[in-house]
Amino acid sequence: MDNEKVNILLVDDQPAKLLAYEVILKELGENLIVAESGREALEFLLKNEVAVILVDVCMPELDGFELAAMIREHPRFQKTAMIFISAIQVSDLDRLRGYAMGAVDYVPVPVIPEVLRAKIRVFAELYRKTRQLERFNAELEDRVRARTRELEESNAMLLQSEQRRSLALAAGKMGSWDWDWINGDWMWDEGQFRIFGVDPKTFVVSPANVQPLLHPDDFDELLEAIDNFNKGVRSYETEFRIVRPDGEIRWCAGTAAATLDKSGRVIRVSGVTVDITERKRAEERQNLLTREVDHRAKNALALAQSIVRLTRGDDVKDYIQAVEGRISALARVHTILSLSSWQGAELAKLVDEELAPYASMGDQIAFSGANVQLQPATAQTLAMALHELVTNSAKYGALSTLAGRLTIKWEIVADVLQILWEERDGPCVDKPVTRGFGTKSVIASIESQLGGRADFDWRSEGLVCRLSVPLMHGGAARQPAFRQSLPVAANLETLRADLIRAAAGE
Repeated sequence: MDNEKVNILLVDDQPAKLLAYEVILKELGENLIVAESGREALEFLLKNEVAVILVDVCMPELDGFELAAMIREHPRFQKTAMIFISAIQVSDLDRLRGYAMGAVDYVPVPVIPEVLRAKIRVFAELYRKTRQLERFNAELEDRVRARTRELEESNAMLLQSEQRRSLALAAGKMGSWDWDWINGDWMWDEGQFRIFGVDPKTFVVSPANVQPLLHPDDFDELLEAIDNFNKGVRSYETEFRIVRPDGEIRWCAGTAAATLDKSGRVIRVSGVTVDITERKRAEERQNLLTREVDHRAKNALALAQSIVRLTRGDDVKDYIQAVEGRISALARVHTILSLSSWQGAELAKLVDEELAPYASMGDQIAFSGANVQLQPATAQTLAMALHELVTNSAKYGALSTLAGRLTIKWEIVADVLQILWEERDGPCVDKPVTRGFGTKSVIASIESQLGGRADFDWRSEGLVCRLSVPLMHGGAARQPAFRQSLPVAANLETLRADLIRAAAGE
């Protein structure tokens, strides 16, 4: 510390003079920093501490007096030693001006090296001793603060521990309580009041006031737990419900432990209450979802079984192709609905998925329409209907030839979804004498499940099919929650029944 080098800043616009100052002061063993202008000096001072500043009075742009005034304005350098050097302004008036600007000494030119070194050495040592004294004072203050902290440490640790406990309880939706078993006094912390939904400023904790907040179906069990402490039980854990003053029912997990005196008698019972309502609700949602998924899977398998049993084909190859196509259509719509968490499906996405195998046909296929979000039940029904229309077109209609054209358009008119399926330039079409399974299933599913209408116009240039789905039946409304999606599974049962009726020719 005693030999610590200090910074000495030399400011002059003439490099030769700066070099001379460096040679004169080199033997001091300090850090010599040179600046050829007042601006350079200010830039260095903003970033570094300086013990002594040796500055030429006569400099262009910013002279020594102006530089000194700017330095003194900075709080860090109000006591920094500044020595002026000048070969011209050496009158008493000039000296007074220099001292007024903050100079501690005035050196005329030519400079006597021994004198300059002596002056710089004095101020450098003064700076060094001042810094040492400041460090000693800081160390002394640190020791005083350390002793003070030692005296306050015990209380601070207790306070911090209580604060951490309170924060942990609040973050975990927890509360703590304490019951003096001897005199019956109760103590609740802020978290306990918050869980029970009562105001700590007005609510008096007592058995008479707490009992109405406990759910009637769980009250007897809690009384039995209290009685068990007199029978040797030392701790207890349970889940129970509370009824807040506003009528809201909350689930809680409670843990209690007894404190005994030397004779083994219970003198205090303390506990922690945790609000587990969200966990309970999550468990209920999970259970409901599990039941729903199970129900949906069973019905989907039943529908697939019906497709396999009711599908007809001229040979095994045709039969396999028809079955795979219908089951794939069902799987595709299930995938789309799963990606939306069974909230719904876009009609454009259903159409695109069904036409994906024919994407290579390019300009032969065109579809467009309004942005319609379908409920899961409606999406499944329309997906199966679209599949039958696409399959029929690929076998006998516009998609069976390179010249054929298929256009699909849809719009919403007076709360009714209107879908127009139009084929042209394909093979000559004759109106079938009897309806096939695909046509029957389209009509049955659209009309019986969605309350809509399916019209087939067998024109010679191609099939024109119009599907109408009333949106008043929820065809385009998004479901508010997954609980409402249970009818989707039931819808599969209806679709299965429609397939059976279609196969029977009803």
